Amino acid sequence: MIKIDNISKEYKLGQIGGTTFQDEVQRFFAKLFKKEDPTRKIGAKKYGKNEKLLALDGVSFEINKGERVGLIGNNGAGKSTLLKLISRITSPTKGEIGLNGRVVSMLEVGTGFHPDLTGRENIYMNGAILGMTKKEIDSKIEDIIEFSEIREFIDTPVKRYSSGMYVKLAFSVVSHLDSEIIIMDEVLAVGDIQFQKKCIEKINSVSEEKNRTVLYVSHNMSTIRQLCNRVIVLDKGKVIFDGNTEEGIKTYENLPKNK
Repeated sequence: MIKIDNISKEYKLGQIGGTTFQDEVQRFFAKLFKKEDPTRKIGAKKYGKNEKLLALDGVSFEINKGERVGLIGNNGAGKSTLLKLISRITSPTKGEIGLNGRVVSMLEVGTGFHPDLTGRENIYMNGAILGMTKKEIDSKIEDIIEFSEIREFIDTPVKRYSSGMYVKLAFSVVSHLDSEIIIMDEVLAVGDIQFQKKCIEKINSVSEEKNRTVLYVSHNMSTIRQLCNRVIVLDKGKVIFDGNTEEGIKTYENLPKNK
């Protein structure tokens, strides 16, 4: 369902874009007279023109249909970057990504929602993005609202939702709409314990019954154990383990920052 082939992602360090013509003129004359850049933020580090960060470095793996894969590693290992590449939010610097099916993502609280639309309207919008017809969404919307536990607020603009309400609605949408690949990045950490348990049970059931593929990032090893039947460990932008869940968790826990 997912094929990652020698993926690398490089970022330029420092402030990029967002400057005015006046800023550029000030920078030019400051450089000409060997003075400090007046447009640089206070305390900001001065980066060289070609200083870059390699967030991912030659990552390769395949995920088969119905697998529930946990992606773990220290902060800065490249996990969220990889999910953004798979979700087509950004493009790789090098390598190729192959997807066999529709992808639905939960990368940050509120991602994919329009703040001025109501919860109900956002459900229809997300379904339309996945290529579903209004009739198909109509057949699922009551189940989505019931699972979300926020029926009372479903016709309220989501900009007035708490982070917990965002997660409840977003997860309900993700788990009920028709997609072959589900991607989640630490989103369950925002919800309450009972809702987390409910979400894990739902993901396990849709994966087993409908053979959906799940890619899940978390620092909570308890949820990784409950949800995933395979683990990939990233460290400094590289895959250092791919296999059994318990062995993967041990590898992660033995990384230098976790000792």
